[in-house]
Amino acid sequence: MTVPVSIVWFRQDLRVKDNPALHAACDLGKIIPIYIHDTSLPEKRLPGSVSKWWLHQSLNSLNDRLNGHLQVFEGDPEKLLPELMETFNVEHLFWNRCYEPWHVKRDKTVKESLKDNGKIVKSFNGSLLWEPWDIENKSGSPYKVFTPFYRKGCLQASSPRYPQAAVARITYADVKNKGVSIDSLGLMPDIKWYDGIAETWKPGEEGAADRLADFIDEAAKSYKKDRDFPAICGTSMLSAHLHFGEVSPNQVWYAILDAFGSADDNNIDTFLSELGWREFAHSLIYHFPTFPDKNFNEKFDKFPWRSSKKDLESWQKGKTGIPIVDAGMRELWHTGYMHNRVRMIVGSFLVKNLLIDWREGEAWFWDCLADADGANNSAGWQWVAGSGADAAPYFRVFNPVLQGEKFDKQGEYVRTWCPELSKLPNKLIHKPWEAGSAELKQAGIALGDQYPEPIVDLKASRQRALDAFAEIKG
Repeated sequence: MTVPVSIVWFRQDLRVKDNPALHAACDLGKIIPIYIHDTSLPEKRLPGSVSKWWLHQSLNSLNDRLNGHLQVFEGDPEKLLPELMETFNVEHLFWNRCYEPWHVKRDKTVKESLKDNGKIVKSFNGSLLWEPWDIENKSGSPYKVFTPFYRKGCLQASSPRYPQAAVARITYADVKNKGVSIDSLGLMPDIKWYDGIAETWKPGEEGAADRLADFIDEAAKSYKKDRDFPAICGTSMLSAHLHFGEVSPNQVWYAILDAFGSADDNNIDTFLSELGWREFAHSLIYHFPTFPDKNFNEKFDKFPWRSSKKDLESWQKGKTGIPIVDAGMRELWHTGYMHNRVRMIVGSFLVKNLLIDWREGEAWFWDCLADADGANNSAGWQWVAGSGADAAPYFRVFNPVLQGEKFDKQGEYVRTWCPELSKLPNKLIHKPWEAGSAELKQAGIALGDQYPEPIVDLKASRQRALDAFAEIKG
């Protein structure tokens, strides 16, 4: 009897444990694991600089987990997949679903075309706790507000699938490797700018497991209290691992529940609701395919955004003269990560104090974030801008000085990323422009020299933002 052979197409699921497509293919017979570096994506949805660095490490990690059997290709999956099925003479193709609109459209075409040619194609949910089409309100429509989406939709639906252990045995088909080397994909930069990123992260399934274990042992117990303080390691730091699928949300969900017994603890409930926000973001881009690129609230199509290359570059480089904003942008540049509280602060500063279109910020984060994700990134930016689903009201303008004084009271975060300000006293660390000449001299700072003067007046720019919003409010 001939043992069936299947291609397993790895995408945003770069792991062996709890991988539904891999499990199903191994249950059927032998496998040929492949990864396609997709060059057919819209240009602005090709992996950013930090994502490429991470992907290089993660693919090598996955290849090790598969004992060197991962075959890597580059090009358009719509063309490559039929060719590979003919090359390897296989009838079965398995993959885990992606929910970004650019993937959904292509995957549907591939599946229909192969099925029309007699192939067997099966896809699975390997990256969400609930399918977007399963969570609807009473009228049968997708939710547009997070709290009812999560509390009345997700938590009242069937419990998430319990994660599967690693496949007991993987049998690889005896075929010649037709792929290219991971190195040949050109994911690693020519200039070595990633030392800080490499020091911060351990991409791959093992790194994800270590990060989850550390979170359970340490930060999870005080997550609700500590998660807003950027100088404290109070968050899970799992977002990039989740994006690349080195760990599934199911593994995280049940690891937390198994460790703490239930979600009754406020810390655990708060953390699980953050996984719920990730589900909400994916639901939005699934049901509303233009969400990653266009204002969800069409009123913002008429918003009078400013175009200022100088201000945008000052923001990107962490040279705005607003300490907590600059600290966040420098943390991003050095580590490929930014604390979530600070993401809201720097986002508000860009779109409200500087009146620069949220899509400029989304594009910069896409290039610089290790966890750059089509759903989370656009949902976060539209939330801050006030143009998204369940968004913060536009008139809510984060005051970066007050935010700094509240969440970085001792200035530890600012001093880490803006060391030129380190000698300022706590009362001035978030507003050095209020320091007297003697205080600045004692701290070794000349504003406009060692550290920039603010590029915008916070009070005046806040009023300018409110006036701009008033133009479209009607």
